[in-house]
Amino acid sequence: MDTNFSDDFKVNGKFSIKKTSTSYQGKLTKEEGTQLLIQEKEKLRELQERLYADGSQSLLVVLQAMDAAGKDSMIEHVFGGVNPQGCNVTSFKTPSSKEYSHDFLWRHYLTLPQKGMIGIFNRSHYESVLVCKVHPEYNLSEKTWSSVQDFDDKFWENRYESIRNFEKHLSQNGTTIIKIFLNVSKDEQKKRLLDRIDEQEKNWKFSAADLPERALFSQYMEAYETAINETSKDHAPWYVLPADNKWFARVAAIQIIIDTLEKMNLKYPKLSEKDKEDLQKAKQQLLDE
Repeated sequence: MDTNFSDDFKVNGKFSIKKTSTSYQGKLTKEEGTQLLIQEKEKLRELQERLYADGSQSLLVVLQAMDAAGKDSMIEHVFGGVNPQGCNVTSFKTPSSKEYSHDFLWRHYLTLPQKGMIGIFNRSHYESVLVCKVHPEYNLSEKTWSSVQDFDDKFWENRYESIRNFEKHLSQNGTTIIKIFLNVSKDEQKKRLLDRIDEQEKNWKFSAADLPERALFSQYMEAYETAINETSKDHAPWYVLPADNKWFARVAAIQIIIDTLEKMNLKYPKLSEKDKEDLQKAKQQLLDE
């Protein structure tokens, strides 16, 4: 199977969510995709080890999606084989009172991956231009503004600019950024929410709060389209994956991550001549025991 999807879903130019399919239309079968994922996980583990050994760069993977789109399971299936010492996952929930007392990017700075590490944001700083745009009243918790009337076009332009500057700063200081939007249809979301109700082992995943948000599906899609168009840059690209087929979204995501790591030109440290001599002495010492 000589298949690579790393460039197929990258946002180049104007992105339209209505013109973007939520289901995979290609020839790869689920069985082939499952086997391919196993092979790619081995490759990802080797690249992660090289990233860790190189120690000069880091990788930040941002996952965004609607409820039930498969973010959690993607993290499990894509990153399940990597060394946990070199990978951190941060899930961002509603900000705490302490987090609200800082600017909206503050809590994200605290969890950025250090050099040599892969960091995964399950939801991210983009919630401030997604859920907070659909529910502008949430911004009032920051106490900087007194009315939802303050959240005009200029306010959102400033937010996008802050995000662009934040990501540019990271990219200029050794962090490579990948942003993945799992594009799930409203019909598929309904099916998965019903599965959470019907299957006892999935009941814990269901929240009644998901339903009011589902009613705002179209508003969320508008917010995603704008955010992606405003912030997809060469140094911090967005990839929009058809997520109605979970197995395919996982294959596409891991290939995007692998392709990105390969382009980072990671190298194992080179030993000096003295280090090599010391290594041989250590070897001989062990053999002489």
